[in-house]
Amino acid sequence: MSKSVRATLLGASALAAALSFSAIATPTLAEKMEKTVMVGGAEMFPSKNIVQNASHSKDHTTLVAAVKAAGLVDTLSGKGPFTVFAPTNEAFEKLPKDTVPTLLKPENKDKLAGILTYHVVAGKMSAADLAAKAKENGGKVELKTVAGGTITVMGEGGGWVVVDAKGGKAKITIADVNQSNGVIHVIDSVAMPN
Repeated sequence: MSKSVRATLLGASALAAALSFSAIATPTLAEKMEKTVMVGGAEMFPSKNIVQNASHSKDHTTLVAAVKAAGLVDTLSGKGPFTVFAPTNEAFEKLPKDTVPTLLKPENKDKLAGILTYHVVAGKMSAADLAAKAKENGGKVELKTVAGGTITVMGEGGGWVVVDAKGGKAKITIADVNQSNGVIHVIDSVAMPN
């Protein structure tokens, strides 16, 4: 083999190795765009839907069980987009004793679905969207839920709270958890409709 052929082959080999290394070391465009948020000890991926992500959060096992019991898995896995105010396990624990086990019974499916869809708003509303709308409306914004009732989002104590129909307040603890079919804002109490 001549020196020029050998040099050409070595050069091509080095170039191929460099290109393959750069392909491994450089994230793909999709990976660069996939900005995850940690919720309940798990990464929430914007390319996954609401149910897929919530199922991985150890802080939302009660919510996921309730969504399944209410028959809302297909709805919240659907195209959306939805804005979901997602109560944590601790939020459900604040309810009176035996409330959750009672709601999870098959005969209470409609009531459970009503409570869960009271946490869902049609459309995708980021924290910035909510803040802008609140600014336009004197510091708070009323949102119609999928259940038909209204919740109010307003600033309080340097953060944001969701106020339900009964005047109960839930603090937004993690905002802007983007999903393929909307966004989740984690809250620390369960919002209750009338």
